[in-house]
Amino acid sequence: MQTVNLSHLDGTNEQIDQFRNLQLSLRDRWKTIELFDNSDADIVVIPSLSIDQRELKKVEGCEHYEERLLFSLIRLRNPRTRLIYVTSMPLHPSIIDYYLHLLPGIPFSHARNRLLLLSTYDSSQKPLTQKILERPRLLERIRQAVRMNKAFMACYNATDLEAELSVKLGVPLYAAAPDLQIWGTKSGSRQIFAESEVPHPDGSQRVWNATELAEVAAELWERQPTLKRMVIKLNEGISGEGNALLDLRPIVNLAPPQGTHVERVIAILNAFHVMRFQASQETWENFSGRISELGAIAEAFVEGEIKFSPSVQGRITPTGDVEILSTHDQILGGPDGQIYLGCRFPADAEYRLQLQELGLKVGKNLAAKGALERYGVDFVTVKQDNGEWDIQAIEINLRKGGTTHPFMTLKLLTNGHYDLSTGLFYSQQGRAKYYIATDNLQKDRYKGLLPNDLMDIIAHHRLHFETGTETGSVFHLMGCLSQFGKLGLTSIGDSPQQAEDIYNKVIKVLDAESQDENNDFSIFSDYTSPMSWEEGSG
Repeated sequence: MQTVNLSHLDGTNEQIDQFRNLQLSLRDRWKTIELFDNSDADIVVIPSLSIDQRELKKVEGCEHYEERLLFSLIRLRNPRTRLIYVTSMPLHPSIIDYYLHLLPGIPFSHARNRLLLLSTYDSSQKPLTQKILERPRLLERIRQAVRMNKAFMACYNATDLEAELSVKLGVPLYAAAPDLQIWGTKSGSRQIFAESEVPHPDGSQRVWNATELAEVAAELWERQPTLKRMVIKLNEGISGEGNALLDLRPIVNLAPPQGTHVERVIAILNAFHVMRFQASQETWENFSGRISELGAIAEAFVEGEIKFSPSVQGRITPTGDVEILSTHDQILGGPDGQIYLGCRFPADAEYRLQLQELGLKVGKNLAAKGALERYGVDFVTVKQDNGEWDIQAIEINLRKGGTTHPFMTLKLLTNGHYDLSTGLFYSQQGRAKYYIATDNLQKDRYKGLLPNDLMDIIAHHRLHFETGTETGSVFHLMGCLSQFGKLGLTSIGDSPQQAEDIYNKVIKVLDAESQDENNDFSIFSDYTSPMSWEEGSG
């Protein structure tokens, strides 16, 4: 992400004031509209991944991730909502049709008439928002399409680019301002946790070169002589792709009080070259070069025999109120289980209410600093010998994350509500809903399947979401399928087991419908979670 100060917004105080005044207008509207999400509004969706593009390229199929905000189209179930969705390249018509046919009780033509799809026709490797700013006529077309007093802009993450676009359009940005994005970095997260008295692993401040990193890593080891491993993190990595695992056991002979500080620093510097990088193509040569650009931290690796990676999601309203939206157990993969693959909703009953409390503390701190809209907090939980859970906060995401679109899909399709007292989500019919979701159902045998092919498979095998029962699968990232064999989906059920069965049926059908004699594997479906997903299982 680009964490530049708002003063870089063309360098004029007038434009900075203009941006902030636009955001303040959301506060006035929020007070007068009982349900902001269901209001008479024009929503400008800019699904730009305005993050470091070299880090982004570590995510396979990242050029299609602008599709992850297509759940926003379900907002058209409100007959008063109009939506403008801008992408780098045009979306396949069948993908749009798929989402609009999900809308319960709304004629397809009515929803389609309230949707304006625009494209920059630019597939280059730079953020979508930058591409829009480079096209004055496209800017003018967006400006003319919205009712200024009823419009707001939604995005994946907010940088100076999104702030500039907000000002040029005259449309308020419903997201944390760019100068607050520091709190969503690895080092900024640690500061928030410390201020909020939220437990988190011991670690370092941000440093800017390998020698400094070895110094702070040695100091961390000296504070915790029994430490076996550390996580070395680029300050702005995404989905765990910017992480590396430093194993101290090969140099345990230098564990304090043995050896000297200088010896430990030298040994750690040498050990950096053989770290386990979570991104498959990463090398120390490239990683070390990124440290001077992004900064890096060292953090104690949380060990544990029974260990999970849950998260909590919240929202800060324009009036400064903090709402807890959901909890999830994340499903992680990669060499050391640090790369986000998917999630289960809700998080385990044994700790999800504690997650809500800790997430609320973080949200209140962020709200006091002026943050807005969505935030997420990732944790590591370890079961202790006494049966209690040790909960450690790992990082904050000040953007829409991998858990945003599955939860919003559920909420918008069912029009249900999240119950804070139980941490469960209930449909309007009073049924508790569960889901399993992924961005990473990926197999070589799926390559070559076009979006139309997927639609045929969904229809023939009745894999689609049924509005009557409010169960089934909702698909996304369909543009990734043909080239990368990669697909996203959210499988919703009335029980954890039903959600899992629905998900497994999708895999079984896709495997049967795709012909490949190779024995390939799914990096998601073959992941086995050690947790039984029953209520209170722990």
